[in-house]
Amino acid sequence: MKTWSALLLCAATIAFVSSPAAAADDPVVARIDGIDIVQSDLDFAASEVGPQLANYRPADRKRVLLQYVIENELMAAAAEKDKLNDGDTFKARVKYHERRALRDAYFDKSITGGVSEADAKKIYDEKMAGAKPTQEVHARHILVVSEDEAKEVAERLKKGEDFAALAKEKSKDTNAEGGDLGFFTRGQMLKPFEETAFSLDVGEISEPVQTQFGWHIIKVEEKRDQEAPSFDDVKPAIISQLVQRKAQTVVTALRDSAKIEIVDPEIKRSMDDAALRGEGPPLKDEEDDEDH
Repeated sequence: MKTWSALLLCAATIAFVSSPAAAADDPVVARIDGIDIVQSDLDFAASEVGPQLANYRPADRKRVLLQYVIENELMAAAAEKDKLNDGDTFKARVKYHERRALRDAYFDKSITGGVSEADAKKIYDEKMAGAKPTQEVHARHILVVSEDEAKEVAERLKKGEDFAALAKEKSKDTNAEGGDLGFFTRGQMLKPFEETAFSLDVGEISEPVQTQFGWHIIKVEEKRDQEAPSFDDVKPAIISQLVQRKAQTVVTALRDSAKIEIVDPEIKRSMDDAALRGEGPPLKDEEDDEDH
């Protein structure tokens, strides 16, 4: 992904994480030295660090966000006590964060607010209408080092020995209990293995198949069509993609309508090079602006 697109995606993900609660519904969740911490404080924290908590359960996520806000408040109070809010450096920091807050408000209104669940559902329906069922195969295998050993295993299977028991005895793949690989779709296995597995009938056992790992004997236990994901399963991912596209469109329009001058020559060279590599937005020259 292009660098600037990746940054927009990051911003899109952050904006999608949470919107601050309305003032009328902003309950107190904790107090520090008599100062209330309300739900909107957690919501604002989520917009900042939420993507880092994506793998947490909802209850744990709220707990971690509260701990983050508490530590933020404690350090802010300590900074005030040390009079760190005096001086030009602090004022510049406040100015930056004020601009960032305005940016977030604009993002919520013009980008995240411009994407609806109905938009996501339309894309889902279009994808599902044209989607073909994806076949899955449930297979077992026995992996050995040499072709001769594979042929020996194949002969024992033809004589009626149990596949799972023989896999336990002979297979080098100790991670697959009884040689069981579970269900897989095309693209998940090495090509020779995959082609053989999908060509077999249920219950059929293959001849020896070579891959970079050795020689395999494959048995297909079951075949089925993979169940299509529900809209609820994929809705967050679709909305995130839509927000990213919206962000790219809006930011490109804003850049095109602005006069951006890169004063630092080294940074300008770097940005020009990045634009040529397709890793950044194209930069307009001042001469181009005057022509228009």
